[in-house]
Amino acid sequence: MRTKEFPLKPLMRIAKKAGVKRISTDALKTLRNLTLEEAEECAREIVSLARHAGRKTILKRDVEFVVKRRE
Repeated sequence: MRTKEFPLKPLMRIAKKAGVKRISTDALKTLRNLTLEEAEECAREIVSLARHAGRKTILKRDVEFVVKRRE
């Protein structure tokens, strides 16, 4: 997985909005890796769902269904 395509700054802003005062670079990198892994797993499930429905296009309802099912 290439992590260079997902910068740390957006995660820093999200962490700050969540109330974090300070966070180490290592912690941000770990958070980035976990976020990307989770997103990749969701994407695989969403693609599988759309293919099962006989579609090539991912719809909003596919994303919502998978996210709700993963909660």
